[in-house]
Amino acid sequence: MKRIAAMLLTSVLLLSCVGCAQDGRKELGAEKADLGLTADVKPATNFTAKANAAIYDELDFDDKQEYEFATRGLIDAPETLELKDEDGTILWSQEAYAFLDDYEKAPDSVNPSLWENTKNNHAYGLFEVTDGIYQVRGYDMANLTVIKGDTGWIVFDTLMSVECSQAAMQLIEKNLGKFPVKAVIISHSHADHFGGIAGVMAKEDKADETLSIEDQLASGKIPVITPVGFTEHSVKENVYAGKGMGRRSNYQYGILLTPGVTGKLAQGIGMGQSTGTVSFMTPSYEIMQSGEKLTIDGVELEFQLTPGTEAPAEMNTWLPQYKALWMAENCTGTLHNLYTLRGAEVRDGAAWANYITEAISLYGKDAEVTFQSHNWPHWGNNVVNDYMVNTAAVYKFINDQTLTYINQGYTSDEISNMIELPEALNKIWYTRQYYGTVAHNAKAVYQKFMGWYDSNPVNLNPLMPSDSAKKWVEYLGDVDKVLQMAKADFDKGEYQWVAEVTNTIVFADPTNTDARLLCADALEQLGYQAESGPWRNEYLTAAQELRHGNANFTASTKSTGDMVKALSAPMLFDYMAIVMDKQALADRDFTMNVILPDVGEQHMLRVKNGMLLVYADTLSDDADVSITCPKNALFAILTNNQETVTQAVKVEGSAELLTLMMENMNQFPITGANPFNIIEP
Repeated sequence: MKRIAAMLLTSVLLLSCVGCAQDGRKELGAEKADLGLTADVKPATNFTAKANAAIYDELDFDDKQEYEFATRGLIDAPETLELKDEDGTILWSQEAYAFLDDYEKAPDSVNPSLWENTKNNHAYGLFEVTDGIYQVRGYDMANLTVIKGDTGWIVFDTLMSVECSQAAMQLIEKNLGKFPVKAVIISHSHADHFGGIAGVMAKEDKADETLSIEDQLASGKIPVITPVGFTEHSVKENVYAGKGMGRRSNYQYGILLTPGVTGKLAQGIGMGQSTGTVSFMTPSYEIMQSGEKLTIDGVELEFQLTPGTEAPAEMNTWLPQYKALWMAENCTGTLHNLYTLRGAEVRDGAAWANYITEAISLYGKDAEVTFQSHNWPHWGNNVVNDYMVNTAAVYKFINDQTLTYINQGYTSDEISNMIELPEALNKIWYTRQYYGTVAHNAKAVYQKFMGWYDSNPVNLNPLMPSDSAKKWVEYLGDVDKVLQMAKADFDKGEYQWVAEVTNTIVFADPTNTDARLLCADALEQLGYQAESGPWRNEYLTAAQELRHGNANFTASTKSTGDMVKALSAPMLFDYMAIVMDKQALADRDFTMNVILPDVGEQHMLRVKNGMLLVYADTLSDDADVSITCPKNALFAILTNNQETVTQAVKVEGSAELLTLMMENMNQFPITGANPFNIIEP
């Protein structure tokens, strides 16, 4: 393992260093060196400035096609764009990036390629894709798209926040007229595409899912159309691992950072994540197979399911009347993620490529424009086909080359350091690593096929990171000398190594200020050099928290709670099992019947030594306790809302067992932020 080898080398060096006793400890009377470290944000070093300047020689900055496409078709945009809630809290801002206009070239603290992508994503407003298809871009991380039917709008994706989607619809109505929403189509199961739906339509206006799609369209209500599996994958990703993912999202999307030349920039698929109110509605109709066709308000649509690509449930849409192909998030004008830093299921690079080539086979001959849920369209049949072919080729290369290396015996870390795109693909602006990276996508392929284990038995059962760090520090002996050496390496531009060794000291002793500050300085320079917006955010957020402490208490989106309430009863039981204090109930063994008349379900739960087992469509003849309630009352049980439970839940048998369960669903907060540490123990 490279980290261990490097640390062993350091140990050897330290044992021979002047100023260390034979046992590796600091000699008596030795003074701690003043490394001159501060908690201030630093400028780019000469090493970083040179590394960033070299990008100008690597790429063709005279090629302005992506900028031209990003700004093409602008109809209207406010002079400034900053959305706030009723308390004045900023939920979304393009005004924060006004500094972009103050520079002719990228400052030394920004990778010039990422700077170009940021300028492109700063182009916001209402744009025409083609006559009848319009997008509001730059009002959230994703785009809100409308297609004009005979009498109203078909809305594709609804942004992440209600406040953002409301503002987008207001811009559309101001310029194109006010028309009713005839249908909402959600392309896939990620929150930045459905969270703003309550800003587009009211829940009571949703069509009845028990009706056929034809009857839904005729009813005057609004069908919500998604790919099959949308609800399950949406709630699993955003609820089961939601607290962990939410905290990690603060790092990936830079929510805790201030925009600026030493702060947050674009994310490759937008300027970042809005922090408004996230809503959720279950679909009224699911597309079950590729090739399914619908006509909505005079607009013909043909759907292509693409499961396991950018999302577990996703679909493209072909609009033959417009010769326009909606690529959802399968083509986005940047290299995307096979693994995302916030955490998610690993995606299938080969399947991703295959679905793009399938779209080319189906629609490439006729398509004159591709547009998608992030970034800008691409126009012209030749451009469209090149765009899709090159995008598919990148994912296929990463998948196949990683497998080549796996079969040559290389590990995940080795492959991620070795793999490089072919030069021709690497120089294309829309396949650059603004969001996903080749290194991490290769790790995703490794994980998909081989899992986390590298087959080195030393790594079968490693120590806790903080325990391992303490042993390393014990072996290293003179931590002050290590920090002096690390500072010397920092001055030579060896930022990754410096970050690794100083973070080891931080995990051994979080109070070591010099280790924290030097680690922060190293991470900051890595952030300045990063082409990937999320990588920049990760580095800079970690640096900020090392300098000033965990700030996650102030960073979270607002939630309507609709997503948790949308869980089916079995999924709510699964979530209860995740939240439950299993140690507190380790000696318990009892059964509970749960009868849900409003959804016609009955389940038996068994708490067995702290684990909650679920038996669907089953009741026990001798349950210790039985409850009867509406399905939504399970949310009150989950959140230990005693008042609601008393009102809504009928209990027979040992009521204290229900109380016991409720009181022990306490392992993390269901609502609000969960500010666990990341860069320190």
